[in-house]
Amino acid sequence: MCTITYLPLGSSSYILTSNRDEGAYRKIALPPEKYTVHNMAVYFPKDMEANGTWFAAAETKFTLCLMNGAFERHKHNPPYRLSRGIMLLDFFIYRDVDAFISQYDFNGIEPFTLFIIEQSPDVKIHEICWDGKKVHYITNDASVPHIWSSAQLYEKEVIRGREVWFDAWLKAKNEFTMEKIILFHKTGGDGNSCTDLLMNRDGKVFTLSITSVKREENKGLMHYEDMISKNGVKEIRIG
Repeated sequence: MCTITYLPLGSSSYILTSNRDEGAYRKIALPPEKYTVHNMAVYFPKDMEANGTWFAAAETKFTLCLMNGAFERHKHNPPYRLSRGIMLLDFFIYRDVDAFISQYDFNGIEPFTLFIIEQSPDVKIHEICWDGKKVHYITNDASVPHIWSSAQLYEKEVIRGREVWFDAWLKAKNEFTMEKIILFHKTGGDGNSCTDLLMNRDGKVFTLSITSVKREENKGLMHYEDMISKNGVKEIRIG
């Protein structure tokens, strides 16, 4: 939930990919399955701490991805009223992004950034930041590639460095495929394991998994790799 890339595939399709960087204390997540969430079919890997998730794709027009923290590093101050991974799944109670922002109670939830990718039919990128006191909402240009990194884990100069690596990857004219962008998520960096995309800080905080979704007009594919288990690769069709 700490490094995310977005690649446009025309006006109505895209690839969204996330490295989940977390503490070694986390329980091993379950690979993605199809679940019924608020009467809706949703595909996601399950976090066994609270049975929520950081990445979910519905059979309808929405894909959601969660990132730890908002605009700057915050102090972790439990207990929190509700897990962020449950908050993400609660989005599917609402009919649209506006209703979720205006009606959902974010109080007592640790700061986060939530990306909601909507196909309606053209792609829209909604970005919701909760800083612990206030909701901030912006939209991003869905016609261009993006990379985002967690302000909770990475200093501004590190985040900027990752943007430079991504820009170099784009300038190398790599194909916009799941295989190519997942490879970038595994190899992007300068050899510093603390700040590379596939990160490891002395075995205390590291990349637990990589999740990628390719969404086209009427179909989708979710690819999941558990970076702890050598056999932890799973692909599941959406829809």
